[in-house]
Amino acid sequence: MIQILARQSLALLLRMAPVFPVLALTGPRQSGKTTLARLTFPAKPYLSLEDADTRARALADPRGFFASLPDGAILDEVQRAPELLSYLQGVVDTRARMGQFIITGSQQFGLRDRISQSLAGRVAQVQLLPLSLAEIRRAGLAPASLEQTLWKGGYPALYDPRRDMGSLATQWFSGYISTYLERDVRQVLEVSNLALFQRFLLMCASRAGTLLNHSALASDCGISQPTARSWLGVLEASFVVRLLQPFHQNLGKRLVKTPKLYFLDTGLLCHLLRIDSPLTLATHAMRGAIFESWIVGETIKHRWNRGLDAAIYFWRDNHGTEVDLVFEQAGLLHAVEIKSGATFAGDWVHAGRRWKTYAGAAAAPITVVYGGDSSHTVRDVNVMGWRDIGVAW
Repeated sequence: MIQILARQSLALLLRMAPVFPVLALTGPRQSGKTTLARLTFPAKPYLSLEDADTRARALADPRGFFASLPDGAILDEVQRAPELLSYLQGVVDTRARMGQFIITGSQQFGLRDRISQSLAGRVAQVQLLPLSLAEIRRAGLAPASLEQTLWKGGYPALYDPRRDMGSLATQWFSGYISTYLERDVRQVLEVSNLALFQRFLLMCASRAGTLLNHSALASDCGISQPTARSWLGVLEASFVVRLLQPFHQNLGKRLVKTPKLYFLDTGLLCHLLRIDSPLTLATHAMRGAIFESWIVGETIKHRWNRGLDAAIYFWRDNHGTEVDLVFEQAGLLHAVEIKSGATFAGDWVHAGRRWKTYAGAAAAPITVVYGGDSSHTVRDVNVMGWRDIGVAW
């Protein structure tokens, strides 16, 4: 196995194991699910349903397969044989023991419905994204600059201390996309032209950090709007993108109702945008959007790693005044402005102050996350340097 980087979700898995008979660990391909499962439960047998022989044996005789695993097991890539989940229900009900099986999946197509139908009330779901900055820093592997951090992203393979994969990030991402298209996308969609889907992926990357216009996206790719919506669903379900919804409470009239599009790993995003180095990123036109995507991704990681829903939103009124992140915590509504500049500017809080006039007494102090190094307080504004992301919330 790859040398282990400590994952924050390990404590969450250990906390849930005595309460649920099945733990489901899902996330994008190569996010470290298998490594985490085997590290957390080293005594359990490990079986990969990606292996054709293992899968064939399990599907040919499911009852015999589970009977051969009296103490449970780690079942990797279970979306390759979702039929087994119906039998798994009977097994865990009969044995009535907690923490028996850990199932993992690289994507949720079909698996989500199967879990809901077959294992309702019996399974705890943990979603694992690539490494957070806190996890990378704890391993002593944090890149030196913001540009290096954004450009490299968080996939564990790029931080394997046994291999100098960091210098081969471009090649690694090329292979990752090819594998994603050939294995995940082809398994789920009847896409006869994978090159067209890859163009769609590239066009999504060029729209990162912006309001999503399905019509324009479909037109630019030469596909129908229903197809564009379906393909976006694939990207979201496989943890490649996140559609950030506008804040849903009624804080004033005529608020924007269109979601914003973000990529959950900025290394992948930079590769899709053909940004070939951190130096190129430093002056790239999309640097601000990439930084914004990174903060959104880090926030989701921080919440999922603690077992919380990623209930985060943005707020934008019909005049274009926008708060980049809004979420509720401890009964208060938190507003976060995201700015990639390295020097704090007072006008960065204009949108946040307008937001507070709508939110009223429920509004927490405004937070500004920026591309500088220092964290401090300016009057009623919490200014957070990029290195401290995830610490405050």
